[in-house]
Amino acid sequence: MYRALSEINQAIIRISNEEELFPLVCRIAADLDGISMAWIGVADSEPEGHQPSATAYFPIQRNGQPFGVLSVYHEVEDFFDSEMTGLLDELAQNITFALDNFDRERERRGALKALRANEQHFRAYFERSMFGMAANSPDKSWIEVNQALCDMLGYTAEEIMATTWADLTHPDDLIGNNALFQQLIDGSIDELSVEKRFIQKSRDIIDVHLAVRAVRNADGSLAYTVSLVEDISLRKLAERREKMRRRTLEKVARGGSLKEIMLQIIKSAESIYPKSMCSILLMDHEGKHLLSGSAPSLPDFFSRAISGVKIGMGVGSCGTAAFSGQRIVVENIASHPYWENFKELAATAGLGSCWSEPIHSASGRVLGTFAIYRAEPSFPDEQEISLIENAANLVGIAIERIQAEEELHLASSIYHNSTEIVLVTDTNNRVVALNPAFTKITGYTLDDIRGKDPSLLHSGRHQADFFQAIWQEVSRQGFWQGEVWSRRKNGEAFPAWLTVNVIRNDKGETQRHVIMGSDITNKLRSDELIWRQANYDFLTSLPNRYMFQDRLEQEIRKSLRQGSLLALLFIDLDHFKDVNDTHGHPVGDQLLIKAAERINGCIRGSDTVARMSGDEFTVILPRLANTIDGEAVAEQIISALAEPYSIDGETLYVQASIGITFCPGDACEAGQLISNADQAMYASKTSGRNRLSYFTQSLHDEAQNRLKLLNDMRSAVENRQFELHFQPIINLTTGNVSKAEALIRWNHPERGMISPAEFIPLAEETGLIVGIGDWVFREAAAKAKRWCELFNTVLQISVNMSPVQFQSDALNMTDWLAYLQALGLEEKHLSIEITEGLLLNASDGVKDKLLRFRDAGIQVAIDDFGVGYSALSYLKRFDIDYLKIDQSFIQNLETEQNDLVLSEAIVMMAHRLGLEVIAEGVETEAQCRLLLEIGCDYGQGYLFSRPLPASEFEGFLTTSVFPQL
Repeated sequence: MYRALSEINQAIIRISNEEELFPLVCRIAADLDGISMAWIGVADSEPEGHQPSATAYFPIQRNGQPFGVLSVYHEVEDFFDSEMTGLLDELAQNITFALDNFDRERERRGALKALRANEQHFRAYFERSMFGMAANSPDKSWIEVNQALCDMLGYTAEEIMATTWADLTHPDDLIGNNALFQQLIDGSIDELSVEKRFIQKSRDIIDVHLAVRAVRNADGSLAYTVSLVEDISLRKLAERREKMRRRTLEKVARGGSLKEIMLQIIKSAESIYPKSMCSILLMDHEGKHLLSGSAPSLPDFFSRAISGVKIGMGVGSCGTAAFSGQRIVVENIASHPYWENFKELAATAGLGSCWSEPIHSASGRVLGTFAIYRAEPSFPDEQEISLIENAANLVGIAIERIQAEEELHLASSIYHNSTEIVLVTDTNNRVVALNPAFTKITGYTLDDIRGKDPSLLHSGRHQADFFQAIWQEVSRQGFWQGEVWSRRKNGEAFPAWLTVNVIRNDKGETQRHVIMGSDITNKLRSDELIWRQANYDFLTSLPNRYMFQDRLEQEIRKSLRQGSLLALLFIDLDHFKDVNDTHGHPVGDQLLIKAAERINGCIRGSDTVARMSGDEFTVILPRLANTIDGEAVAEQIISALAEPYSIDGETLYVQASIGITFCPGDACEAGQLISNADQAMYASKTSGRNRLSYFTQSLHDEAQNRLKLLNDMRSAVENRQFELHFQPIINLTTGNVSKAEALIRWNHPERGMISPAEFIPLAEETGLIVGIGDWVFREAAAKAKRWCELFNTVLQISVNMSPVQFQSDALNMTDWLAYLQALGLEEKHLSIEITEGLLLNASDGVKDKLLRFRDAGIQVAIDDFGVGYSALSYLKRFDIDYLKIDQSFIQNLETEQNDLVLSEAIVMMAHRLGLEVIAEGVETEAQCRLLLEIGCDYGQGYLFSRPLPASEFEGFLTTSVFPQL
């Protein structure tokens, strides 16, 4: 047993796990004389098939907890005496020791493995960290640095190791940093965190956040330090820009002069970027030249040389920025074309690059430029761009504040020197202030009416509800304007044109009412004369055609509203020209006066007689019982006018031809009624004169013509009577054909070629335009596909679309896009042209269709731009790609300066909004040259080509794209 125990103890030393130990122990024990079996198990059951005479169990523990049992079986019943039991128990304890030792060994190996893993993780973090990391000895020399720190400072690891921490620290931070490091050495602190500045290899300064932890020896002395370095340059730059902004606004608020404010902004900017030389140039009052504002770091000769420079494209960085309203970055002055005329000056001043930002007012007007110069060619990064923008914005605020103060001073001068009255009341409508003009016009001084209600000025000509309505409007809208009869201090009433405004505080509460106005006594007299001249015939004192038009429209509305009958007579004196030719115009004028009197004598007080022109008169007869009543008045007028005229001793005879039309039977629109009556009057003349004719047949004939045209149009697509002509659109810069407009033509089998101006309006009225437009789109797409493949070029075909198409539910854009896909044609080869009117009151459905075109990649152009409403707001709300300047501007481009200026304004506005411009109706080389000079992108017109049938246009492309063919 002792031998067995010895063998087992040696095995415990040699073996490292229980899987090997347990079988060995059992085998050695079983080899003892008489022991039939030894078993170690952690289960509660015994081995099957054994029924020994003696059995002994010895517990085995692991880590102080029951783990298993050593079971020994013997054939001899009293084998397990005290000595044997003791030895076996010792064996069980040795096994327990071995198990605990196995566990400790596993833990040790696990700890070693984890330690190696942690070391690998730390090394990976150290080497791959985005933050700079380093270890330094107590003398501040470098023990180890990672690549991130090298990249941050611009050195290689070997270069950094040859320096000390202090060598790379900004001089202004060195004393404070040394004091903190000394505390680490002394042991008063174990870690520190500080923001500081390092000097990069390029000599640029970098801001960092530094975190340092001390690693100490057993005796507490400093062994080395471990540092984590984070680049915080972006944050510090933002803080410095914010500091610049705050200090500038404080100076603005304290009323600093513009010169002081500009100098402070420049010094702040140059402190943020020490290599910079900043300059501020201010726009003159004409908006054409830049004047020196502030540039303390630039040579004086340079500042003097550029002060007064005229702005324009290519005039240096600042002149171009001020002219274009956009930032101009010139990386290398010596090679940039914008500096062609200033290269020698810049070289003498030692300037290598210039970045210029326009200074804008709140309304977008250019006030000047803020520029940064560098000695070496360089390009700004995002932070430098941000600084330029912030500085320009601050200068703009300062300039506008100075201008506001000047305007305030001017307003005060105007207040005291204006010829218009100004009266100010408080929230209770009590007078608190007035200007000298008020005293001059009304006779009241401030002492006379201070604290009183302005109602003391009432003349008595208006009822109380008139003034109640005024103040209700002021309360609701904050504004009222109109004519009021007022009273002077001497009691004299006079007419005044008044404007009432409300001044509110930040909370929207009323603080003051400001009443401004003028004495319009003389103006009323003048206006009355002008109004009469504008609305009455000077010879007969009858209403002229303008007043007649207004009266007719009013009476039509009444007729339709009341369901009554209205007649319109058109009267022409027969052979009146003979009277003028024979007796002279003075006699003719007298005859016209007498004729007007006779016509007036035939009508009711509610009727209207007007002189249209020459010997033509019109009569409006409202509220007739039937057409016979109108005919009776006309016959009476014919009889009255046929009576002889006695003028200057001469007896003259004149007759009249009259045409009559009725509302609502013939028409319900003023223009149509006038046309109807005019046609009927000519029918009377052609029928022998001195008679009355009704309007009937001409209206019938026109309706029949329209109906026939409409019926023919319904089958025109099916019978292939429509065809497309194409007019090229030329890139004015390159002279190449870039686009073409598809124009529909109707080749009628009987009438020949019918103008679109004749059939398109009818198609729109009837809705046929939707089907016709669908044919046009598909035909244009097919042609675009053919020509793009044939000529291997990017050609875009534009298709005109009617507002009716957009408003129709029958327009199926999904089918159009599917058709393009089936053709294999990219959407960029098609564009649509719409009119301005479509966008002014666009419904949600119209907006959705426009957006679908945009999303599909089909571009949109505004046709005939400039002759309609030209509302600019829709250019922001809708995704427009092109503006087409109407040909009415282009026709007189060479002779009418206004047309040229307007065209240039349209081009500049479009380009600022990111749009391109096409000029329509280009017919001469001179027009083309002027358009090119103002920056127009494309031209279209007879100078290049008339609209061509598809086959001829294909030939045109052949000679244009491949002139050698």
